[in-house]
Amino acid sequence: MWNTTELFIAFLISCGTAFVGTPLIIKLAVLLKVIDQPNGCRKQHDGAKPSMGGLAIFAGVAAGFIYLQPVSPEMNAVIIGAVIMLLTGMLDDMFELRAIYKLFGQIAAASVVVSSGLIIEKLTIPFMGTVYFSDFFGIFLTVFWILAASNAINLIDGLDGLAAGISAIGFASILMMAVMDARLIVVGLSIILIGSSLGFLYHNFHPSKIFMGDTGALFLGYSISVVAMLGLFKNVAFFSFLVPLIVIAVPVMDTVLAIIRRAMNNQGIATADRKHIHYRLMDMGYSHRQSVLILYGFSTFFGIMAIIFNSATLLSSLMIFAAIILGIQLIAELAGVTYLNRQPILSGLRRLRGRY
Repeated sequence: MWNTTELFIAFLISCGTAFVGTPLIIKLAVLLKVIDQPNGCRKQHDGAKPSMGGLAIFAGVAAGFIYLQPVSPEMNAVIIGAVIMLLTGMLDDMFELRAIYKLFGQIAAASVVVSSGLIIEKLTIPFMGTVYFSDFFGIFLTVFWILAASNAINLIDGLDGLAAGISAIGFASILMMAVMDARLIVVGLSIILIGSSLGFLYHNFHPSKIFMGDTGALFLGYSISVVAMLGLFKNVAFFSFLVPLIVIAVPVMDTVLAIIRRAMNNQGIATADRKHIHYRLMDMGYSHRQSVLILYGFSTFFGIMAIIFNSATLLSSLMIFAAIILGIQLIAELAGVTYLNRQPILSGLRRLRGRY
């Protein structure tokens, strides 16, 4: 479908468009007064900063998409869903929508995807083989997956460059697996999404000039979920049902732990707090950049595990799964939600650091 040169040009187009377009979006956000103000809780950045930077990411993806012109039976629905998700994020950045309205927009985007026939119809489960779902459950699972991935990226977007970098790492992991499985549509989409994320990241890394806002976070989360469905969920290798979750393990775990933490404290699920893993790292004494780079490291680890996991034998998969569990345990300890606040891994690392 495409040769290496064409894919590289698509990467440069998407990256360059996002890079050049971001300063223009900064001016637009200031003109429209889409400004993110610090509030003393989660938003503790220095001074007011323009938001809605996700428009630049979308522009980069659109430019690369126009160049590659990928063809798939579900592509029109995927594009419409992306636009709906983008508009939902934009409206929230501009008017701070109520949670129910944001959810409605996300469900609308997911419903368009489902209507195209892009549905999770089966999953391969260890020791059970391939399990086929009824139409109703497949639709429910697909909508849930799109909403979960979109909100996971949204919740992890708490530090400069964090969501864009983690998304780029996630897309890079999906790209490697798509190359191995010869899924060219997924290869093309992953490349333009990586390029656009990196082009924006130049302006978004600490100290950032602009935030991506819900405009970018919801769009990137949606894109990850859909690209994964186009590729990973169609893989029938052992443990394939875990691969997409492993790719975005950091934002998924942060979301799950936030829900558990708020339930334990009798708080609403949408309640804002400073107990996400990135804030916990800063509270431990790491700088803004160090915290982001540490989470990049976690994401890279999980991405590599997903790539190996995708084509591993049963025994190797079990060993990789054990390593992933250790990684998840470490994230839970950093987030402070382990049972009785026990921290065996962190305690061991502290003793090791003190010894040397």
